[in-house]
Amino acid sequence: MSAADVLTPVLGRPPQRAAAGFEALEREWGVTLPEEYADFGRAYGDATISDFIFVCGPGTLESYAVRMGPRMARSPFVPGQVLPTEGGMLLWGNTVEGDQLFLVDRGGGRWTVAAFRRNWADWYESDLTLLEWLRLALTGRIATDWLPEWPKRHTLMPAQQ
Repeated sequence: MSAADVLTPVLGRPPQRAAAGFEALEREWGVTLPEEYADFGRAYGDATISDFIFVCGPGTLESYAVRMGPRMARSPFVPGQVLPTEGGMLLWGNTVEGDQLFLVDRGGGRWTVAAFRRNWADWYESDLTLLEWLRLALTGRIATDWLPEWPKRHTLMPAQQ
């Protein structure tokens, strides 16, 4: 299923705009980004979800990785390297609280959501893929004491680039 198929009930239909991809960045970094993440980025772009989660899409992923990746790689709470370092985790966004959101390569094309939770000063790991995690987290169907109680209807705004 596509990102739009999974998330339209939660976030609404993706914006009607030409969706850029990640091909140039993948060539520059020498990686293939997780398929679910790339699909989400093409569908929804760089976005803010309900004024709480900021998702890096094709327009902001590289600049965010340059700015925050080295800081996260030096953090004692982040257990690995961050892309574009070979074998690194994908830093795909953050929350308004300063939590940093990652995808961790589990092999076989499966990447799961993890996070550095700033206010908790710890590392959170899930066994959920990006689309699974977003759908369940945004509908309050997974226990997350570090995410807000969501409104009945989410707002999706293009991120400021």
